[in-house]
Amino acid sequence: MSPEYHPVSAPTPAFTYDRHSFLLDGEPYVIIGGQMDPQRIPPAYWRDRLVKAKTMGLNTVFSYVYWNLLEPKQGLWTSNEESNDIAEFFRIAQGLGLHVVLRPGPYICGERDWGGFPAWLSQVPGMRVRSSNGPFMEAAESYLKRLANDLKDLQVTQGGPLLMVQVENEYGSYGEDYVYTQALRDILLANFEVPLYTNDGGVDWTLKGGEVPGVLAAIDGDPRSGFAARDRYISDPSELGPLLDGEYYTTGPDFWGSGNTHNTAEGRPSLVQQFVSDLDFVLGNNNSISLYMFHGGTNFGFSNGAIWKNYTAPFITSYDYGSPLDESGRTTDLYFTLRDTIQKYVPRGRIPATPQNIPLLEIDNVTLSPMTSLFDTSMLGTKTTSVSPMTMEELGQDYGFILYEHKVTMALQGSLQPGDRARDRVIVYVNGTKQGVVDSTYSQPAQVPVSLQPGDLLQLLVENLGRVDYWSRESGTLVALEDPYKGVVGNVTIGSAVVSGWDIYSLPLDKPPAVSSAASSVVKTGSPPTFFRGTFHIEGDDSTNPAALDTFLEVPDGVKGNVWVNGFNLGRYWIVGPQQSLYLPGTVLKPGAENEIIALESEPNGDSLVAFGSAVRRWANNPDPDYP
Repeated sequence: MSPEYHPVSAPTPAFTYDRHSFLLDGEPYVIIGGQMDPQRIPPAYWRDRLVKAKTMGLNTVFSYVYWNLLEPKQGLWTSNEESNDIAEFFRIAQGLGLHVVLRPGPYICGERDWGGFPAWLSQVPGMRVRSSNGPFMEAAESYLKRLANDLKDLQVTQGGPLLMVQVENEYGSYGEDYVYTQALRDILLANFEVPLYTNDGGVDWTLKGGEVPGVLAAIDGDPRSGFAARDRYISDPSELGPLLDGEYYTTGPDFWGSGNTHNTAEGRPSLVQQFVSDLDFVLGNNNSISLYMFHGGTNFGFSNGAIWKNYTAPFITSYDYGSPLDESGRTTDLYFTLRDTIQKYVPRGRIPATPQNIPLLEIDNVTLSPMTSLFDTSMLGTKTTSVSPMTMEELGQDYGFILYEHKVTMALQGSLQPGDRARDRVIVYVNGTKQGVVDSTYSQPAQVPVSLQPGDLLQLLVENLGRVDYWSRESGTLVALEDPYKGVVGNVTIGSAVVSGWDIYSLPLDKPPAVSSAASSVVKTGSPPTFFRGTFHIEGDDSTNPAALDTFLEVPDGVKGNVWVNGFNLGRYWIVGPQQSLYLPGTVLKPGAENEIIALESEPNGDSLVAFGSAVRRWANNPDPDYP
């Protein structure tokens, strides 16, 4: 007689899905999500921002991860740095009862420099990004394996908060290299145990370009048309499942420019009502959504990206995005409107009370005095000499400025052309005096005529305004994502004459200059870029809540530049707007001590600047003094 047979049921997957629902521990799970990226937020504020996600009613946080910050030099992995500790961000989320969705790229767009790609990729022989190209796949696989190793114990299968991982990012807008996307799928399957998904625009060609067999297809944008398109154009059963709007836009990012106003839902009741209606549509049908952005954060330093529109359209430093939680982490009217909407779809009492906003700090006027010129020998460092100009990337430089100097040996006259085009903003100097600006943010940049005599010194200071982070097959332009080079590409010409023989200086400005004696030369209109410095004192001690020190820093007399506070690069300011103030996190300040402001003003017009901190941020636009 054979022994009695007792079938053993397979364990319930921790997180999976069927045709209509996500399932967490076997129970239906509606993702009420929102995007925030830890690398755009001061680490000391991660918990605060996650608490406010929870108190708006979110149960899941979606996060991009920036490859260029995790591997700034090939083989140098920096997840041990506090601002890159993605695992810690996920652990904090789990401690608050939130789940997370990982969006690792390797390409992420996100209005970040080169879509999150590290600049060193551009110098790998044979490299072609976002393709099945061998050098790119080798670098991408190495990155994804390192990231997976950091996060493997945080998967929901291991008792962690990580539910899903995205394959690439809106690839259908970019191409149809299915060998590439399926290879990425296989890399992720080999390194993660949780379900994968794709995220594409909700129209036929983007969905078809981005679909990957065995991977759940999600959409972004309008959920009504997008959900219908997903079910109409995705026919492979292995790509079908519950409906997820992976990026529902809560307004949008801002571009620098006199004519580009700030994107916000404030004062636009019809837009807010559309948000509410769409959220009702998604959650009322037990479908899932992620608000992009729930909290945008900041493109600190030189980290913003750009769009190529047959001119450069760079994104501003702020990534406020008109989000429910503003750049400084304060709740807005939109936050509470969306919270009230979400409340209808979760059990009563499930959403905790929202913390009160902490008032921001006011800082009185601080006078900034000249320190040194950017062209001072103490700033320039080692020069590279070349017959023709070299790009920033060829010199191993990622961000900032690059200076080209030519000692004139023959008379030259005519309009100056900095290579194939300005990459991106070129200030022209003759004998240390500004002649004009060739600015790629205009489709027809201003002409800068020069008249040079033997012995003159010609200088071109080129600012990298941010590498292109997005290109679509429908754009009708060059594939700008494959053209990340900054500085001068090609020859500099004056009239029809090619200018040869250059001394080139990398100016990445990883940190501001050290304090030294005051500037030796008089600073006046037309002077080279100059660092200005001032100090201020704020009350408090080590027990002071840093959020009470948050402020918005303005340099009202500045034209264009960058600001460092206590050595931390807050980002760019530019008179054209729409951003007129920079978010200064209280985490940067020293209560009860002296604090330092250093501003690099690209176009000084006097011997001092003023800076102050305001509790109210200012958005405004002004004419560009460098464009006729």
